[in-house]
Amino acid sequence: MRIIHELLRQVLSLFAPGTGRRRAGCRPTVHPAPQSEASRPAVLQPPPPRSPYDLDPHTPLDGSTSPLVRPYLVAVEREQARQSRRRLALVLAADFGIDLDRHVVGAEVLAAW
Repeated sequence: MRIIHELLRQVLSLFAPGTGRRRAGCRPTVHPAPQSEASRPAVLQPPPPRSPYDLDPHTPLDGSTSPLVRPYLVAVEREQARQSRRRLALVLAADFGIDLDRHVVGAEVLAAW
């Protein structure tokens, strides 16, 4: 059994890479010299985080200066303005005696009933 192990180890040493334990030219380990306090570079600390909402952290935020509006409110206001324009056009047309049924195709037949 010992012969098989020895033979297998020799064959593996020819084909397998080494483990790195036994190197031909071993370099000596280099230990860095201790530095004095004066020769060490100063550690720079980053500035403290700032608020993205206000440049001056001592003044309070004013919400009334914000131009933000909910989009559904804008849509409702536009629809109300459109309806009021249509009502005004209808009232003006009725005041001047314009029959609006003649402008709609097929409305003359229904108006005659």
